[in-house]
Amino acid sequence: MGTLIILAILVLVVMGFSNPVWWLAAAALLYLHLRYGRTGQGSSGSSSTGGAPRSAGSSARFDSSYRAYRQRRDQQARWERRYRRERPWMTRQKRS
Repeated sequence: MGTLIILAILVLVVMGFSNPVWWLAAAALLYLHLRYGRTGQGSSGSSSTGGAPRSAGSSARFDSSYRAYRQRRDQQARWERRYRRERPWMTRQKRS
């Protein structure tokens, strides 16, 4: 997949000699490829679960997105606990 992206970037650069807008498209594609397309290639990302083997890129991308989700969830829980602790009168429901 990375080879196709690089080939597409090269084609856009060559087409850019007649129309410089293609260079902008090539730069945008290169940025997206470097930012999102190469996640996890440097790390092994393997686990000893004994399950079916998965590609390291998709596993690492899933691990990092799940880790980010857990961090956001835990931060939200900490904020909610702090809010309830500092403002107990605001969290009580009014009963009529």
